[in-house]
Amino acid sequence: MKCEIVPERCIACGLCQALAPHFFDYTDEGIVTFIGEPHALQEFVPEEEQPGVIQSAKRCPAHAILLHNPL
Repeated sequence: MKCEIVPERCIACGLCQALAPHFFDYTDEGIVTFIGEPHALQEFVPEEEQPGVIQSAKRCPAHAILLHNPL
């Protein structure tokens, strides 16, 4: 599974990092980024992180996290 973030939609609510703290991080302005890849807009999700990332995408009030499943 691949995760895409849309930083311009992010409202800095903190929910994604609370649900997937080893996958999501924030800029100094509170906008979502990926841990270890702060400038990336897409990243593959390790299997062990998928449950938290899926919940983050489902619960993001701004729809700033999108998931793409491989074919």
